[in-house]
Amino acid sequence: MKSKRAFLFSALLLGCALHTAQAQSELPGTFTVTDERASEEISEVSRLYLDGNLVATFRLGLSKSRETRTIPLPAGRYDVDYALCGEITIMHNGHQETHQVSSEGQLHHPEGHTLDAVGSNNFTDFFLVDYNDPSVATHRHGRAAVCATPSS
Repeated sequence: MKSKRAFLFSALLLGCALHTAQAQSELPGTFTVTDERASEEISEVSRLYLDGNLVATFRLGLSKSRETRTIPLPAGRYDVDYALCGEITIMHNGHQETHQVSSEGQLHHPEGHTLDAVGSNNFTDFFLVDYNDPSVATHRHGRAAVCATPSS
């Protein structure tokens, strides 16, 4: 009887261990995004969307020049669509200008990576890049539909 109990107890422990390992492997991965204010920027508000859902908002200004956020991936997803939207206020020829910036693309297995939010083309394009592995983020030029400002 003792050996039967020991066997059942061992089987129960093994089952719990396997269930825990399986549950951990199904947890969504994470990646980080860093947004940094350029020297000519006065302020910036940026929003990151994954698969059309808002996952992070970055707010930068003269007193806060850099922000890093940890972003969870949707469960079971390794490739996700992203959109990066923002309003950037810069100083240009002594005058303030506010630019609406956005773009979209796809992230390929971003778990564990660090991506940077980057503005280019005189603050008219805005996208994610991993300088250590450029294949992680692809970028499509043009405005992201999710970033459209409501007209009502």
